Amino acid sequence: MRRARAAGASQLREPKRSGSSGAPVAAGPAPGDSRSLRSTRGAGGGKRKASRQPPAKLPQAPEADCKKPLPPGELPPPPPPTPATPTSSESALDLGEQRERWETFQKRQRLNFEGAAKLLLDTFEYQGLVKHTGGCHCGAVRFEVWASADLHIFDCNCSICKKKQNRHFIVPASRFKLLKGAESLTTYTFNTHKAQHTFCKKCGVQSFYTPRSNPGGFGIAPHCLDEGTVRSMVTEEFNGSDWEKAVKEHKTIKNMSKE
Repeated sequence: MRRARAAGASQLREPKRSGSSGAPVAAGPAPGDSRSLRSTRGAGGGKRKASRQPPAKLPQAPEADCKKPLPPGELPPPPPPTPATPTSSESALDLGEQRERWETFQKRQRLNFEGAAKLLLDTFEYQGLVKHTGGCHCGAVRFEVWASADLHIFDCNCSICKKKQNRHFIVPASRFKLLKGAESLTTYTFNTHKAQHTFCKKCGVQSFYTPRSNPGGFGIAPHCLDEGTVRSMVTEEFNGSDWEKAVKEHKTIKNMSKE
């Protein structure tokens, strides 16, 4: 009689635990239920370790790409040397059968490669011209100019040239070279501001300037040239006081700065 009551009570209590009116079903652990999770793990007994999987490994860069830190005080190794490239223009120039003559010419003239090339270029490019040198009074400004030994001088009577006696001959810009004193020069302009009247800030002498008639060239003061290179001078008066008319009527002055 007691066994029958115990069996009946067990059947009555079972649906309440399972949550259904039918046959009892094994319920899985509810999410967040730590007690169910512990009971499920405990049921495995010794199989618990076998059911675990090793954690996935993250991909790593090859060892060759990893830069190991240098020990304190140790410098990184120098980069591999790059092949040397010739820097001399002479080594890059194929002189052919003329190399021996060229080297003999350099030794005879006691010039390096650049100096020998300049000598030959000056002789050929400025054929019929001489190299004049000159500058201001204090020596801060120095220049060289290639022009004829027989100079054609313009004596202008415009407002500024008359006051400072600006007699000059005109050359293309390619034949003029400022040797020193760029920082010592200052410029005065007026009216159309096309003429650039440059002069030395220290002594006030204008040894050259850029004339309005030839903005692509230079007007050189012959009285500022060093002695020994001028053979003769011919002076032409230029009516700069009526500048537009004088330039229009003059046949050659506008072309004197052209090559």
